[in-house]
Amino acid sequence: MSQEQPGINRQLVLIGLILGMFFSALEQTVVGTAMPTIVGDLNGFSIFAWVTTAYLITSTTIVPIVGKLSDLYGRRFLYLLGILIFVLGSGLCATATTMEQLVYYRGLQGLGGGMIMPLSQTIVGDIFTAEQRAKWQGVFGGLFALSSVIGPFIGGFLVDTISWHWIFIINVPFGLLSGILIFIGLKRETVQGRTGAPIDFLGIATFVPALVLLLLGLTFGGDKFAWDSAASYSIFGGSLILFIIFGFIERYAAEPILDLSLFQNRVFATTNILGFFLGLGMFGAIMFVPMFMQAIMGVSPTKAGSTMTPMMIAMIASSILGSQLLLRTRYRNVLVGGMLIASLGFYLMSTMDVNTTSWTTYLFMIVLGVGMGLVMPTLTIVVQNEFPKNRLGTVTSAATFFRSIGGTIGVTLLNVVMNHSISTNMNQVLTDPDVAANTTVHTVLAKLAENTDSLFGIMIAPEALKMPAELTQVIVSYVKHAWTDAFSYVFLVGLGIIAIGVLTSFFVGNGKIARDSEKQQNVPSMAE
Repeated sequence: MSQEQPGINRQLVLIGLILGMFFSALEQTVVGTAMPTIVGDLNGFSIFAWVTTAYLITSTTIVPIVGKLSDLYGRRFLYLLGILIFVLGSGLCATATTMEQLVYYRGLQGLGGGMIMPLSQTIVGDIFTAEQRAKWQGVFGGLFALSSVIGPFIGGFLVDTISWHWIFIINVPFGLLSGILIFIGLKRETVQGRTGAPIDFLGIATFVPALVLLLLGLTFGGDKFAWDSAASYSIFGGSLILFIIFGFIERYAAEPILDLSLFQNRVFATTNILGFFLGLGMFGAIMFVPMFMQAIMGVSPTKAGSTMTPMMIAMIASSILGSQLLLRTRYRNVLVGGMLIASLGFYLMSTMDVNTTSWTTYLFMIVLGVGMGLVMPTLTIVVQNEFPKNRLGTVTSAATFFRSIGGTIGVTLLNVVMNHSISTNMNQVLTDPDVAANTTVHTVLAKLAENTDSLFGIMIAPEALKMPAELTQVIVSYVKHAWTDAFSYVFLVGLGIIAIGVLTSFFVGNGKIARDSEKQQNVPSMAE
């Protein structure tokens, strides 16, 4: 079993990568559980959403930049820099005494986390052959899913038993250990890029504000400002102009941050388009499932939050299975199969109604998780297999970037679809003859229909209506049916998006990962 970079201690590197990736991925979910406690301690409720938004913006923006720089100057230095930034940001978050400070520190932490995630996958691509890479990328895909499963539990445990500060402090020792292991294990790293290659400063200077404006617009559009407002036009218009300028700059840059010519490669173009649709449909739609469990089925917030656990466990298993299947069949078969299973999951989710049981929901989520687990690591493995090692940073970070952007847009898009569908359904309820004939019921429903938050609140706590039980039951029943119909519509829209992804996956070509034994048979001699 040869190793293309002799002198690298792969065992130390793997342990270091697992630690770094696990805790940076964990940070994306662990904070949510602690937010009520943090808000109660630091106040600043009006800006608490920025604790998540700041991390999202910096971690997404840095991905393609660090990917390109790692191709030019090596992975080791940038990974260590990312770890140091992540550890520093985590330590500062633990010391925050105001919500404003926490927001700033989370932005710094996200910068480090955004460097660690793609570089972990890139380093795996560097130190392993294509066959070995398939196995380990599947493991890393499962690791990411595992962090999503246990993040809320770890967050809740630390908050309940110690304090919220420890959800950040815990990153410091493990982050430093990860850095030490990578420092030692990659000590003899061979840099594949051109020595003294210029950095695309103009590309960075246009890309960063363009992406930040886009993410800000998607995050706060329809909330802080209306979609058709002057603020919305200014933010999205500015983002579009900067992206156009960025495109022109990249065409002529010596070492572009995002080499647009890569899209001439069918595998690169197909996998990134597919990753975008995967994020757009899946990550946007599944955020509604815990809400459905809590509002329609009446389960506790804790149990509603655990809804994702069966899906994530299925993702872990299918990620590992999918990486093994890639060694036995063509890319296209795994991608098409995974997307078809995911499509089935979306269809099943769209059939849920007020009579659906928790176990049925878990089963449907497992189907969805199997599909996602087959596709997500495969996208990274496939694109890495198509390019030489001196471009792995760029192509790997692109896969991460487009999936992340798809998820961000998907959350916004399907939230708009959900709200619009609920509004439409409630208007239909108000025109129902039985509702119109009952003045009290009509008046209450009309008032509730003015705000979707009110509708959700009444489903969770119907006693807030302070009305006779019979009337309360009638009103809540109408609201629940309107909400479940909207939920079904959202998943049908998601199904349409995933269906486009199924069609896209057919264009990935007939490529297949060659086993190490097959490569050796094709080598005329053992001399290298």
